[in-house]
Amino acid sequence: MRMTEAQATAADKRAVFPSLAGKRVLVTGGASGIGEGIVEAFALQGARVAFLDIQEELSLALVDRLADVQFQPHFEHCDITRNDAFAAALQSAMERLGGCDILVNNAGNDDRHTIEEVTPDYWEDRMAVNVKHQFFAAQAVLPAMKEAGGGSIINLGSISWHIGLENLVAYQTAKAAIEGLTRSLARELGRFGIRVNTVIPGNVQTPRQVQWYSPEGEAAIVAAQCLDGRIQPEHIAAMVMFLASDDGRFCTAHNYWVDAGWR
Repeated sequence: MRMTEAQATAADKRAVFPSLAGKRVLVTGGASGIGEGIVEAFALQGARVAFLDIQEELSLALVDRLADVQFQPHFEHCDITRNDAFAAALQSAMERLGGCDILVNNAGNDDRHTIEEVTPDYWEDRMAVNVKHQFFAAQAVLPAMKEAGGGSIINLGSISWHIGLENLVAYQTAKAAIEGLTRSLARELGRFGIRVNTVIPGNVQTPRQVQWYSPEGEAAIVAAQCLDGRIQPEHIAAMVMFLASDDGRFCTAHNYWVDAGWR
């Protein structure tokens, strides 16, 4: 299925960053939700995009929908919790792209859980899904970015631990760690011209998130925001585009919030 007329019209209204044209972009967790919005936004900027995801059907549908862009995205099927498979998928994606200028660490999973339910195995799995892969993806792209003379790494964090949501202790622990990871990587890699930032989304209205909230819950989210309306994946993608582009060339080591002032 190709882009609808409404989608094409919305795309025409987005900011264009000339410096993103032709850039080699690697996205983890790109099949749905925020990741899908990020893959689409880069593709519409004329970037060369490869993305990793475990959801094959949704991934292939996204690739098909973006068949008319200059460079159709490339999909690598991968379970990021399997170390060897993840490393192989990263390598394959970079070979397909011919390197990597931009890495977006988006993959994650916010399944709800009580403290009593958490086992050591579940804890390790949540760390692997939500933070471990971000470090090793950054490590994997480092040689290519050094060779290119610079790059941009964008990690996706979460507002959840800042406001202390319930039933997410393992997820929130991992998401808190991402902000420390970003600061550390930015300091270590800055002299190579590599920038590292965290984007912190508020509550984004995706098919996955909708399952957690009743109409009353949706209304409560909007009431807690400073702005009316519900955040969409394209709003997170807009911040990612800026940070990935040359316009954000002096932005590094910091958190950038897209949360409508949710507190």
